[in-house]
Amino acid sequence: MLNRLKAIYVVVEFVITVAVIILLMKVFNKNNKYFRNKWAKLQKYLIGYSIKEVGTPDPEAKLLLLNHQSLMDIVVLEDVYPADIAWVAKKEIADIPFFGQILSVPHMITIDRESKASLVKLFKDAKDRLNKGRVVAIFPEGTRGRGDKILKFKAGSKLLAEKLGLKIQPIVIVGSRKVLDSQNLTCQSGEIKIIYLPSIDPKDDKDWYEKLYQDMKETLAKETKLT
Repeated sequence: MLNRLKAIYVVVEFVITVAVIILLMKVFNKNNKYFRNKWAKLQKYLIGYSIKEVGTPDPEAKLLLLNHQSLMDIVVLEDVYPADIAWVAKKEIADIPFFGQILSVPHMITIDRESKASLVKLFKDAKDRLNKGRVVAIFPEGTRGRGDKILKFKAGSKLLAEKLGLKIQPIVIVGSRKVLDSQNLTCQSGEIKIIYLPSIDPKDDKDWYEKLYQDMKETLAKETKLT
């Protein structure tokens, strides 16, 4: 019961603080990364969780591939990652009245999963953000999992990396769904772990995508057994 009440509190808090951040980013657009970072850091105190980083971000990596289980996956990476991230998100989020501007104002990348032209748009938008010094982040599973295993990867991430010749850093996030489960509407304090795995250059191995999937899968399986 308390976990559900806390989740309702977090939903209300998100509505209020995200609205404020959207307005601040609209007014001070050149500093939108600053406001996103400060908002993400604030969540640690408003929700009550800690972040543990294992490994280090690769400054040469231009594409981040992460497992997805909770909205907190985005929040914690916005908190700690040093570069300006351009998230790849589904178009339905951008279509939400007013709050969809959380993607459009900071120039995130949106894709329409029902459109055959979405892949072309992804390539074009990703190239644009990279040329502006940003790092692209995508959830290759294409949807949220339960947090105990990694779902099958979609092909889009592989095609993007190979098309643009991007160095990739896989990241495994552990425990974010335990902190905030938006599907079951529960929230509790805890630790969220961010594990930076070794970077990969697609040119070095034609089977890189499958090996990356297995590495992330095994890492998450090992971590969930420990918790």
